[in-house]
Amino acid sequence: MPLENNNAIENAYANFLQRYPDYASTSLLDELRQSDYSRLEALDQVYLDYTGGSLYAESQVRQHMQLLNTHVFGNPHSHNPTSQAMTALVERARAFVLRYFNASPEEYTAIFTANASGALKLVGESYPFGPGSRYVLTFDNHNSVNGIREFARAKGAEVEYIPVVAPELRLDRQTLEAALERLDPARPNLFAYPAQSNFSGVQHPLAYIDFARQRGWDVLLDCAAFAPTNALDISALQPDFAVFSFYKIFGFPTGLGCLLVRKNKLARLRRPWFAGGTITIASVQGNGHYLLDNEAAFEDGTVDYLNIPAVEAGLRYVQQVGIETIHTRVMCLAGWLLEQLSALQHANGRRMMQIYGPQTTEQRGATITISLLDVDGAVIDDHRVEELANTANISLRTGCFCNPGAGEIAHELTAGEMVTFFEAGERISFQELRRRMQANFSKSVSAVRISLGIASNFSDVYRLVQFLRGFLDRTTAEIGIATYDRVDEFAKRDSA
Repeated sequence: MPLENNNAIENAYANFLQRYPDYASTSLLDELRQSDYSRLEALDQVYLDYTGGSLYAESQVRQHMQLLNTHVFGNPHSHNPTSQAMTALVERARAFVLRYFNASPEEYTAIFTANASGALKLVGESYPFGPGSRYVLTFDNHNSVNGIREFARAKGAEVEYIPVVAPELRLDRQTLEAALERLDPARPNLFAYPAQSNFSGVQHPLAYIDFARQRGWDVLLDCAAFAPTNALDISALQPDFAVFSFYKIFGFPTGLGCLLVRKNKLARLRRPWFAGGTITIASVQGNGHYLLDNEAAFEDGTVDYLNIPAVEAGLRYVQQVGIETIHTRVMCLAGWLLEQLSALQHANGRRMMQIYGPQTTEQRGATITISLLDVDGAVIDDHRVEELANTANISLRTGCFCNPGAGEIAHELTAGEMVTFFEAGERISFQELRRRMQANFSKSVSAVRISLGIASNFSDVYRLVQFLRGFLDRTTAEIGIATYDRVDEFAKRDSA
């Protein structure tokens, strides 16, 4: 890096510390950045997609490989020595998950799933919806929460969405509280919402859990975007269901999530099928089966037993670092970044940035979604932004982030406009929706998501701002459009 650039970042860092002095208390993470995440510097990578997936610490992987290389483990669905050794580690990890989230083992059980989506599907397919039941959820939800509506509707339940309100994209409190007053308490009723938006970073009030439960609702809390950088006390909050993806908390392993469920609500769930590992007995000639008790009835087939011990290792790592330390760091960085983004202006006085959601760190997390505007006020193609970021080794996320409700409000898309894409019955991609929305309604669906996590530091956000400054005083014609077509690939990748 040229000397003047070194001076510039040193001066910016000094000013940052004056604005955010609490950042100095997170110096442990600078040490870990050098020891456990050194590959970022070695490969000159700026990683800003923690809401999509966190980064694993190198010591986590070494610890797990040491475990695998020094033991013989077998399928836990047996009673031989290798199976018993594995069963003990699986159950130890399960118990540690409960302890980490302060979920009383007398009240809660932990069910291992493939990811948060798998946990949500377990709830959706097994919840006793029926005529007279209600499923209330928010516009601001991951698609895996939206998908539960299909189970609810199929069983005759009513589905109601609670809107979020621009510009901060927070829940409409009056509408929500009125909706939660409308229920038949004799019927099963489910309310689902995210602790933190994976689109805007908004943190919705956790007090809604108690508000809803006092009125007879079961509450499903999506913790996938919240848990990586925030403390979560399940016993204090008392949700009936809480879902997580472990790779979003500590990076490795992928392919493992969890459903924490109150035991008295677990007993009410009715699985629509059975699988290996979930039954005491099943018979072909007897045409029957009996499910196992507790979590075993919901862990289909053989659990990912060789990776489950890595869950305990990952949670212990985060525990040793301190979730409050992680939270302090990312919120200091997010505060500075929000200030810098808000201040970016073209020479003609036009703003260069549309920030979706809160403009400050109050009641929000370290996920920031933006659209870039050119010197004439036109929206810059987010795919082009991503393409240019790639050349600078900056990892961002673009698209709708599998959260259509928040995106529709952020981009001012109306119900009438969205209905037109489903009336004809023609299956289209998100990329085609973008093209038609621009052509038919002159509206842009273009967003860039920046998210911070355990290994983020000031250099990352500084380099991002310097990169974004490269769009100042330029037109979309000068910037150009993406040189690759993502019609098919976008749908595959836009799942976080």
